[in-house]
Amino acid sequence: MQHVSDAIESNVRYYCRSFPADFSRARGSYMWDTTGRQYIDLFSGAGALNYGHNPPEIKQQLLDYIAADGIVHGLDLRTEAKNSFLSDFSSLILSPKQLEYRLMFPGPTGTNAVEAALKLARKVTGRANVACFTNGFHGMSLGALATTGSRRKRRGAGAPLSLGDRYPYDNYFGATIDTIDLISTLLRDPSSGFDPPAAFLVETVQGEGGAIAASFEWLKQLAGLATEHGSLLIVDDIQAGCGRTGHFLSFEPAGIYPDVVCLSKSISGFGLPMSLLLIKPRHDVFDPGEHNGTFRGHNLAFVAGRAALAYWRDPGFLRALDQNIALLDEWLSALVERLPRGAAEVRGRGLLRGLAFADDRLATIVARKAFQRDIIIEVSGSRDDVLKFLPALNIPSATLIEALGRLEEIIELECLTTAGDVETLQRRAS
Repeated sequence: MQHVSDAIESNVRYYCRSFPADFSRARGSYMWDTTGRQYIDLFSGAGALNYGHNPPEIKQQLLDYIAADGIVHGLDLRTEAKNSFLSDFSSLILSPKQLEYRLMFPGPTGTNAVEAALKLARKVTGRANVACFTNGFHGMSLGALATTGSRRKRRGAGAPLSLGDRYPYDNYFGATIDTIDLISTLLRDPSSGFDPPAAFLVETVQGEGGAIAASFEWLKQLAGLATEHGSLLIVDDIQAGCGRTGHFLSFEPAGIYPDVVCLSKSISGFGLPMSLLLIKPRHDVFDPGEHNGTFRGHNLAFVAGRAALAYWRDPGFLRALDQNIALLDEWLSALVERLPRGAAEVRGRGLLRGLAFADDRLATIVARKAFQRDIIIEVSGSRDDVLKFLPALNIPSATLIEALGRLEEIIELECLTTAGDVETLQRRAS
């Protein structure tokens, strides 16, 4: 019998093809399908569930709010839920980091945030083109798509994608070529064909691009380049932010102060749609109503987002986060040492990590076999050649170790098979 999804849903559906189960419930880092089969989730809703599924502390506050007939839809009205979120975001995130930003709620999705940031940069500078980077991903609406590197994603636009000047990301040509020096040379040459942009739009860690992390020094130099040319620096922290790299804002350890920051995915803490911009006050130049959206006042997301911020004043949560980062880092490093030489390399930062395979086919094979072993994990990179790790920040260490143990068996077997190491395979079989 044909599945209802195959019969009715659009061909554009994607993740359900990689994870072909009918899921019914989830809690923490576990999901269950309708047969009762349990899976360990290292995907976390593509980074929208940094605190796991249905975190009880957040869920209870949502239930209480709904039971009290709290306002759900509020446009940009002042509501108790929004006011509380704004106050806590300021006191728990901005003030301790000495960051002065205005908050703008552009709409419910990450691509809404990127579109608003691009529009704002163009208004501030009077320039049209935006500098973006190889392997970058910023969303699927036309403006964000124009700044996205993936040919596969861009070709779905059905229209010319313009106003994006693409530059090489850190280490794109290898360690011997300084891409900041290359970009600087192009911008200083009036005959290069590259004009100073309205903004530089960058991810500190390129999630969809393959868990590629820019060095802190490269980010500092990029910030200096933006200042030199009168361009805004926009950090797209939609996937790398909200603690995913170990700091709430991924650029913190680089010591930079972007003009605009895009947040979404886990900002609501519960998988509820929400996005926001952090804007330096001097760039807060939109006229009232000049950018808006019907669902920019999603009060359930404000309630959940405020509850999620409480994790960041919990020493136990912060210690566990550091422990999970160290655990995953040590496991990845040890695994690569045991694999055939050159078979894979480790990428990323914090709990946004990648295992990039020399054989382009292996990441997809490993992810498929992992699902057969009840592990949910996705791939990324320009050729789907990177196995991407996005566990919940608060995943119990024992659960993470269990999942990594299953993955280790699959990865080692596939790499040995690919390398043709018959002797080791026979020894293992015996």
